[in-house]
Amino acid sequence: METPSQPSHDRIIIFDTTLRDGEQAPGAALNIDEKLTIARQLARLGVDVIEAGFPYSSPGDFEAVQKIAEVVGVEGGPIICGLARTTHNDIKAAADALKPAARSRIHTFIATSDIHLQYKLKKSRAEVLSIAGEMVAYAKSLTNDVEFSPEDAGRSDPEFLYEVLERAIAAGATTVNIPDTVGYTTPAEFGALIRGIKENVPNIDQAIISVHGHNDLGLAVANFLEAVKNGARQLECTINGIGERAGNAALEELVMGLHVRRQYFNPFLGRPIDSEAPLTNIDTRQIYKTSRLVSNLTGMLVQPNKAIVGANAFAHESGIHQDGVLKNRLTYEIMDAQSIGLTDNQIVLGKLSGRNAFRSRLKELGFDLADQELNKAFVRFKELADKKKEVTDWDLEAIVNDEIQQAPELFRLELVQVSCGDRAHPTATVAIRTPDGQELTDAATGTGPVDAVYKAINRVVNVPNELIEFSVQSVTAGIDAIGEVTIRLRQNDRIFAGHSANTDIIVASAQAYVNALNRLYASMQRQEEAGKVAVGKQKEGAVAIES
Repeated sequence: METPSQPSHDRIIIFDTTLRDGEQAPGAALNIDEKLTIARQLARLGVDVIEAGFPYSSPGDFEAVQKIAEVVGVEGGPIICGLARTTHNDIKAAADALKPAARSRIHTFIATSDIHLQYKLKKSRAEVLSIAGEMVAYAKSLTNDVEFSPEDAGRSDPEFLYEVLERAIAAGATTVNIPDTVGYTTPAEFGALIRGIKENVPNIDQAIISVHGHNDLGLAVANFLEAVKNGARQLECTINGIGERAGNAALEELVMGLHVRRQYFNPFLGRPIDSEAPLTNIDTRQIYKTSRLVSNLTGMLVQPNKAIVGANAFAHESGIHQDGVLKNRLTYEIMDAQSIGLTDNQIVLGKLSGRNAFRSRLKELGFDLADQELNKAFVRFKELADKKKEVTDWDLEAIVNDEIQQAPELFRLELVQVSCGDRAHPTATVAIRTPDGQELTDAATGTGPVDAVYKAINRVVNVPNELIEFSVQSVTAGIDAIGEVTIRLRQNDRIFAGHSANTDIIVASAQAYVNALNRLYASMQRQEEAGKVAVGKQKEGAVAIES
């Protein structure tokens, strides 16, 4: 039976690494529940492989991979993958974390470029060749599906690269991934690299060629599409292109590029040029929703002019363009907004709608909430329905996303009140319930109402931090639209995101700030507990030595 790990060669495998490489973007750290929420949506999106994390890197990452393997890696679901360096400990940790999944993959890697060998690994080519073969074989003893990556392949000597790949495949690798780790190559170079591998690795027909690349020169998507033309059949990408430095190749751009231009790509995959069959397993109608979810949970906003999912992607300002679109959308649009799940606002529910209707509509939108989450979201919906004449699908998504991504409620905002105007000093009063149950009230002035609110909150919470980003977006049009606020705080080089949605921007701003502070405070508590455990172990060791 054919599986995504051994597909027909006329379809492209989509390997999503949002939860692993994407999370390495500065400030994009996610907790376990948030990772699970994204993983569920990735499964609905139809990705073939979810790289859920790097299990050996931390207990939290191990637990997240294990939970995703258990909940999302069910029979008929995506392959769940864990990353591992070419060491026994890394590979064993990945295998243990992935055990609950119906289908799992261990993705192991070692650098092959001379600059990495000399300065990072301090190993010879012969040593790397031996390690690659030995560790792939070890991974193969733990799972049938093994992926091998020669890190920095784009700057590796091709002849040595061919040799390493041949050894990895012989040891049991079913996928070989070619990473442009530093985003250095151009499309022609990257295409030639893939073509060279096809022509010079004797056993390459026993493995799928995958590609992974970063966007340092803005060429990641172009490089991947050129790789497809030369034999690559798996694309490793992230939602919204998030990732280290300038990010990764964007899933939505790759998928829609292959979808819109499938007649161009058909011949490279051995298909009739006029075939309308999809080139991937992705449900493109889930793209926009997935993009918004990842943006909200990571706190990384999508730029308005971003291809496919940006706010301006289907907007037309020019009179000539508007006239053409009104006459026929194809004059200035190469794809239908509905194809990515971006539909016109609809009145779906009203203030008289009941809980069952609310739950049913959320299921239609792809949300399956637990009873507690549903109850919270339903209360928010009722409050919104009293304020707005029209409650749209976008409003419902904003409410649900806001509820499911809340941090542990250590501090709770009980009241926020502001006074401001062009002749007044902006003043804010806040009441906050602290983790020990006290309700504290304080006030402050600022340069504006939001600044005053944040200063008042800081006076109560007293947790040092630096506000590095504040943004507001309107979910829908109109004076009564929900506003989504996303902020990012920094403390000791760690970044914490907060998000909230409300028809009152000041309230949303306050809630987003408290949300971020809760994440920061929870992190401080975890570090404190870890410190206590470490001290306890040291004392135990000292007692054991004395005895």
